[in-house]
Amino acid sequence: MKISLNWIKDFVDLDNIDYYKLADKITKAGVNVEKITTYQNDLLEVGLVKSCDQHPDSAYLKVCQVELSDGIYQIVCGAPNINYNMKVIVAKEGCILPGDIKIKKTVIRGIESNGMICSLEELELEEKSSGIYELNKTAIVGDNPYKYLGLDDCIYELDLNPNREDCLSHLGFAYEVGAVLNKNVSKISSELKEIEDSIKNYMHLDVQTENCSMYLARMVKNIKIGPSPEFIKNRLINAGMRSINNVVDISNYIMLEYGQPLHFFDQEKIGNQIVVKMAEENEKVTTLDNIERSLIASDIVISNQDHTIAIAGVMGTKNSEIDDDTKNIIIESAIFNPYNVRYTAIRLNLRSESSLRFEKRLNYEYTKEAIDKACFLLAKYASGEILKDTITYDAIVKNPKIIKVTKTNINNLLGMMLTEEQIEDALNRLQFEYSYQEDTYTVNIPNRAVDINIKEDLIEEIGRIVGYDNIVPSLPSLTIKAGKYNDQTAYLKSISKKMRSLGFYEARTYTLVSYEENLRFNNDNYESIKLRQPMSNDKSVIRKGLIPSLLNVANYNLSHQIKDINIYEISTTYAKHEDEIIEQNKLGFLVLGNYLINEWQQIKIKYDYFIVKGIIERLFDYLGFTNRYKFITNDVISDLHPHLSTIILIDNEEVGYFGRVHPNMVKEDIFVGEINLDKLKNKRSRQLMFKEASKYPSIIKDVAFVIEQNISSDEIISLIKKTAGNLLTDCYIFDIYNNDSLGPNKKSIAFKLTFNDYNKTLTEEEVMIIFGKIIDIVTKKYNCTIRTN
Repeated sequence: MKISLNWIKDFVDLDNIDYYKLADKITKAGVNVEKITTYQNDLLEVGLVKSCDQHPDSAYLKVCQVELSDGIYQIVCGAPNINYNMKVIVAKEGCILPGDIKIKKTVIRGIESNGMICSLEELELEEKSSGIYELNKTAIVGDNPYKYLGLDDCIYELDLNPNREDCLSHLGFAYEVGAVLNKNVSKISSELKEIEDSIKNYMHLDVQTENCSMYLARMVKNIKIGPSPEFIKNRLINAGMRSINNVVDISNYIMLEYGQPLHFFDQEKIGNQIVVKMAEENEKVTTLDNIERSLIASDIVISNQDHTIAIAGVMGTKNSEIDDDTKNIIIESAIFNPYNVRYTAIRLNLRSESSLRFEKRLNYEYTKEAIDKACFLLAKYASGEILKDTITYDAIVKNPKIIKVTKTNINNLLGMMLTEEQIEDALNRLQFEYSYQEDTYTVNIPNRAVDINIKEDLIEEIGRIVGYDNIVPSLPSLTIKAGKYNDQTAYLKSISKKMRSLGFYEARTYTLVSYEENLRFNNDNYESIKLRQPMSNDKSVIRKGLIPSLLNVANYNLSHQIKDINIYEISTTYAKHEDEIIEQNKLGFLVLGNYLINEWQQIKIKYDYFIVKGIIERLFDYLGFTNRYKFITNDVISDLHPHLSTIILIDNEEVGYFGRVHPNMVKEDIFVGEINLDKLKNKRSRQLMFKEASKYPSIIKDVAFVIEQNISSDEIISLIKKTAGNLLTDCYIFDIYNNDSLGPNKKSIAFKLTFNDYNKTLTEEEVMIIFGKIIDIVTKKYNCTIRTN
């Protein structure tokens, strides 16, 4: 958007204002002034043609003697309209014109030329010129010629944010300038002189769509189409538009001043009715650019009794355009649905300055002001006669926009400590009406401020006018509290930490599995939750157990020659029971290969049923379930080995299972287990167990008992712990041996016992006393022997 500061002077006093400093203030207030252009060139002057003679060697060139500020210059000119006594624009030697054209002293067909007499096209002030531009006779030789073109101006090019459509007009930007400079904005009143005739005698309006919220039409008779006055031409040029004729220029002038696009119809071509409606599907129209276009049902159109006369907000049609013979015109000023206009303009590739504004929120007050100002200018500069009355359709609900905000709200959001005086100064600069009572400002937001709709919008507006650069930096005052996990997260993380301390590695696997996988390793009656549109069959349901996923991980590692695997995963599983979705947190684990029982000495033994059982016991003891858990072999899951699998109970309620994967599924000795952590959490009644690491060395003893097959290893471990007392810190099975050489119905179970005293270093003698006592009591109670080989 280009803004002429000469135009802004119509609304705001800019005397003695530095335009560069003003641009900086406006940019800091949130409207980015991207570029500043001033029309000033010291080597461009007003010249007077003192003589104009035919070139001796050309029928098309003239040799002119031109008076400038420092003397008479000889210039060869080829313009057909150059003549004696004309005031012209002269580019002297060294002058750089638009397009990076540098003027040099040259010889044209044997005659020296010292400069160039310019047209507006060469100055890029006009698209096409038929000859050099003649200045007014009052122009003073040697002056800046831009002054006589009305171009002694400063042009701001704005880079507007999408919500600042209020600055798509000179009047809207004037309010921004007024707020920044703390100056009042005043509009020039235009008194209309209307004739007795009324538009109602010529035109009727029928709005048939909700996509038009306001439509105004006025009529001006007996216009005379001709050139525009210089000030309108110059202002359009400064805004980046070319002058066409007085009628078209007035339409563009009003749009740039108010931000309200207008459309002019030839009244004799459109008849006596205007209908606003939606287009017919595949309706054909020829627009002003002579292109036939196909419309669709979402396009808004203006029509008469017979045909479409304009695509609303986008472009008029050929059958209603203003031409040199037009006498009477109908002026349209309207507000259409911005979404429809935008879609139509993009689809037809007809986005323009006009459609750009229709795509935004328009101020309905300017819709009325703009059409009246257009009538005034047409009467003054096109000799038109303004008819009485305005044909009006208005469906806009005009509720006042009132926002209430407290001083505390303002300061909290801005991070500032503004006083009442600063807040009220900002509101006054914005020319917002307000009242203040009991720490609350009640602000009446004017319709021109279309981007202010909620309390936060108003606070932002106050902040930018006060100046964000006036915010005094301060460190935030915060009460820092140590972060902690909630109870559920802390519980799951403690289990994860314990599993890692037991030598496991955490795995993260996909939640989605195949339907067949989801049926394995469970005895529940829950249904699988299927995806509506799975990407593949192997990822078609949400899993209700973790073991199938861990088996996939194991198979992948085995295929890469990794033989020792000990992994776990804690995750949520999902299933459906009747109409209820069941979510459960579970721990799944898988072991294969060798178990590292002493990392320092790298002592390994092969994973078996009892090692896995011992790992689970350690976890349960850690969680505070000592003497509350037990293992039974009833109702074992069919996917597990029938003789090497167990159901886990706590307080006689099933909480999980573990065992060797059935040999029919895998040939390797893979042990898996799954525990319902939600059930564990509900049964937890004590704090987690913590064992302090001893600073004294331990003494380890191994013993193997040959006992009857029906004697449980749990019974022996319980007796060993009871006999040894507190000095026994660990006891677990590391080998089970079955052989006929042991005797009928006999087995050998080997235990590893760890002794430690937290207060001193144990001696071998002290340990052997306890160790001997254990052997004596166990052998007597179970009538067993010690295996020596």
